[in-house]
Amino acid sequence: MPNIKSAKKRVNVIKRQAEENIPVRGSMRTAIKKVNKDSSNKELLNDAVKKIDNAVSKGVITKNTAARKKSRLMKKVNSK
Repeated sequence: MPNIKSAKKRVNVIKRQAEENIPVRGSMRTAIKKVNKDSSNKELLNDAVKKIDNAVSKGVITKNTAARKKSRLMKKVNSK
């Protein structure tokens, strides 16, 4: 537990930011799981890519992580 006043404030800020990231990350993961389940549906792929890009713009994941996730999804969809 922090003793310094500014450190206590940072703990609260970080906690709030982490809570704001949860729905963005969750919707992204759900979209990815849907594509993995039904890899023949291009609409699900487009939705997942949008969710991944949204997560990058919100700062939830890095752009390299997003590129890796999108690449794996595209590879899975295009192989079938």
